[in-house]
Amino acid sequence: MVERTRRRAADQLGLRSALADRLLPVLVAAMSFLAALALAGTIGTALLAAQWRDDTASTLTIQVPDPDAPDAQDGNHFSAVLTALRSTPGVENPQPMSRAAIDRLLSPWLGADAGDLALPIPAVISAEWAGPGRPDTLAQRLDALAPGTLVASGAAWANRVAALTASLQACAAAVLVIVLLVAVAMVSLATRSGLAQRRETIEIVHGLGAQDGDIAREFAARATLLTVVGAGVGTLLALPVLFWLAAMAAPFAGFTPSAGGFGLPLPLWAALPILPLVAAVIGWATAQVTVRGWLRRMS
Repeated sequence: MVERTRRRAADQLGLRSALADRLLPVLVAAMSFLAALALAGTIGTALLAAQWRDDTASTLTIQVPDPDAPDAQDGNHFSAVLTALRSTPGVENPQPMSRAAIDRLLSPWLGADAGDLALPIPAVISAEWAGPGRPDTLAQRLDALAPGTLVASGAAWANRVAALTASLQACAAAVLVIVLLVAVAMVSLATRSGLAQRRETIEIVHGLGAQDGDIAREFAARATLLTVVGAGVGTLLALPVLFWLAAMAAPFAGFTPSAGGFGLPLPLWAALPILPLVAAVIGWATAQVTVRGWLRRMS
């Protein structure tokens, strides 16, 4: 009985019934769930793209046409190019691709055994570029040893990955902005509904000398509590989905789901607790602005 009396005294405007603890937290939880997914998409895409850019940009693929043709050093074009690669600063781990691997790559177009065809199949060497800038001089040097030798770097693919990442991050940012605007609209509508339900009580309290700031503070405190609870629940509900998405993305990221952070990147763990804080700011600020504007028009 004493506890109930204390609650009534603390809730002089009757906001527990005007701003019920059912609909608004559920809606905020749904918005927080979507925001957690969009945030994970933004961070995960950025991390994956950074790794892919580093891996792709450093990759070299060298194609040597007519590899068995003799060169000036009593060898052939293939051995001359491979020797030059192994002695070139900035070129690391040059590895010739086997004929079986080349046949597998060409099989969709030339059949299961491309070697049976009367076609000149170039030799392929893969390597890593660790030198400064782009390997333009390397291509010129190899072409002098074996005319027609092509050097393809992953820089073009890295640029495409960067463009794709930027577009995905823009989409995720747009989702976050939409979620933010919807959350503001929901809190504003819930506050207006509470004001309409408690209009007579507010007019009486306001007429007795209550300041606009006092009334706005009561509504803001209630809205903040409900939005924080809803955001916390929504963020927790998003964790199983995030774990599942992390497990699916693990092969592309080069780590196992049992890695550090339980499969989630550490920046995401640091960002998820921010969602309830953002929800608290939205609830408090939106309720303050809505109530003060409503009281100003009432006056």
